[in-house]
Amino acid sequence: MNSGAHPVARLSRVAKRYAQTQALAGVDLEVHRGEVLALLGPNGAGKTTAVSLLVGLLQADGGSAELFGAAPSALAARRRIGAMLQATALPETLTVAELIDLFRNYHARPRTVADIVALAGVEDLLDRRYAKLSGGQQRRVQFALAICGRVELLFLDEPTTGLDIDARETMWRAIRQLVAAGCAVVLTTHYLEEVEALADRVVVLAKGRIIAQGTVAEIRARVASRRIRCVTTLADAAIARWPEVRSVARDGERVEIVTDAAEIVVRQLLYEDAQLRELEVRRAGLAEAFVEITREAA
Repeated sequence: MNSGAHPVARLSRVAKRYAQTQALAGVDLEVHRGEVLALLGPNGAGKTTAVSLLVGLLQADGGSAELFGAAPSALAARRRIGAMLQATALPETLTVAELIDLFRNYHARPRTVADIVALAGVEDLLDRRYAKLSGGQQRRVQFALAICGRVELLFLDEPTTGLDIDARETMWRAIRQLVAAGCAVVLTTHYLEEVEALADRVVVLAKGRIIAQGTVAEIRARVASRRIRCVTTLADAAIARWPEVRSVARDGERVEIVTDAAEIVVRQLLYEDAQLRELEVRRAGLAEAFVEITREAA
């Protein structure tokens, strides 16, 4: 990641309220060139509001939002971004090829059609009318339209919802290519494996506030629990009675033990079961860390 001296986008002590709901409360956020920043949080945490402020769809009640050092509503700044949002209205009677031509005309230096089609993987859709596409196909097209320009900052709000595995991996490859070329990406998603695969930095929101941020490894490290998997002759109920064990689950002949004291539990397993085999110990995944962090915040 190339953080650079100046962020491409920034929220400074931003507050935003909808009637009685405080969507954001004093949020500070920076996005830097060549990084994927993942915004995580439960529904209503403020993720979409943060993105809407940065792309100029909303104005903050307090604090400030900047896009390339200017107001997000400034045309010169908005021409440097691409966005794939959850709510997208497009001319449904146009074909995909016609939509790409239309969106290329919005940019002073558009990508070639061939480049857009290859990155987004929409070769098979060019002659199809947008209205006739499935939800997943429409998401692929929306991604293609978001990258029609040589954008410096790309906003992706739940981009792979409805995509099959092949389409998702095509989008992941395209995102990595864009980031390698210096583009910044702001990603919101409920698929935490997507964050682990793509994100350089993670910001976790809850109730309009940032409750955790750092690399994926740093977020995972905030949770002490480990998962021990093994094949053992010991009964599940006996293991569950050990004071260091939080839970025990069986998957076929393998047992999975969750604990905050992995070393102690492993020693106990080895001591009590001479036939212990296929022993594995792994730290909490991002999904477990996310659940733990948001539970603490609640």
